[in-house]
Amino acid sequence: MPPTRAALRALPATALALAGLAAGLAGCADAGADVPPGKTAVVASFYPVAWLAGKVGGGDVFVRTLTRPGTEPHDLELTARQVANVADARLAVHVKGVQPAVDDAVRTHAKGRSLDAASLVRTLPPPEETDDEEAHDGVRHREASYDPHIWLDPSRMATVATALGARLAAADPAHAAAYRERAAATAAELARLDRDFRDGLEACKRRQIITAHAAFGYLADRYGLRQIPVAGVDPSGEPSPKRLAALTRLVSATGATTVFSETLVSPKVAESLAREAGVRTAVLDPVEGIEDGASGDYMTIMRENLRTLRPALECS
Repeated sequence: MPPTRAALRALPATALALAGLAAGLAGCADAGADVPPGKTAVVASFYPVAWLAGKVGGGDVFVRTLTRPGTEPHDLELTARQVANVADARLAVHVKGVQPAVDDAVRTHAKGRSLDAASLVRTLPPPEETDDEEAHDGVRHREASYDPHIWLDPSRMATVATALGARLAAADPAHAAAYRERAAATAAELARLDRDFRDGLEACKRRQIITAHAAFGYLADRYGLRQIPVAGVDPSGEPSPKRLAALTRLVSATGATTVFSETLVSPKVAESLAREAGVRTAVLDPVEGIEDGASGDYMTIMRENLRTLRPALECS
């Protein structure tokens, strides 16, 4: 059973990262740690694919996660040691378009030994930019001609899980059957999550979600929602006064009762919009990372998102 948040707060700092590995989380291994004998070295760019690598790889893999817990992933810069980890890994798993530094390292040092999760699924067009972020897109998502936030759709994650099992089986044939078995079990678990979202969001009074940034396009696409982001793809972008006023009017027009902020970035802009519009805020987690010492994993975070969405959209 995963530790409670109260129990986690009582742990010394050195134990927090270990506690967060409960319920099948992939470890954020020290970049300098040696790969244990008999383990297949896997490098994962950030939390969602690290979680998948841990679920599918199980005890047969040693997962190094390039993005530390509690760190906003988009601005990641790699150390020389982390680049060496990419070069040494049997498989590098990433989502092209999220982290340019990782994309560069994979292209240069892991050619033929990488899995781009975004290449495995139908992608959506990139979110439309606001006037506030024209300079942003060329920096953070310069690689992507699509919205890279594929992990917010459990059905797409199931597709990635199956493909990851096949790639690990090819990289480590001695454990091929175990990889495929765990991949099938993970895909089935994600399919159940997908059904729960479909059932939970089928009958709702509203279908617009006012989000901190444009991370939820795949969730909206899958479940018939409309995402209205305060910022665009940049989670730290601040809207101009003109856009804030337009969003305030839009909140009123949609009848929205909630503006969703998120983890890992400041809720200041979402709270400002909520005050202007006279509505409340709630946290909708884009699962881009996991806070240091947090309990739970991708599945529990996504189920919490569903529990947050239902009352906000007045779903029956």
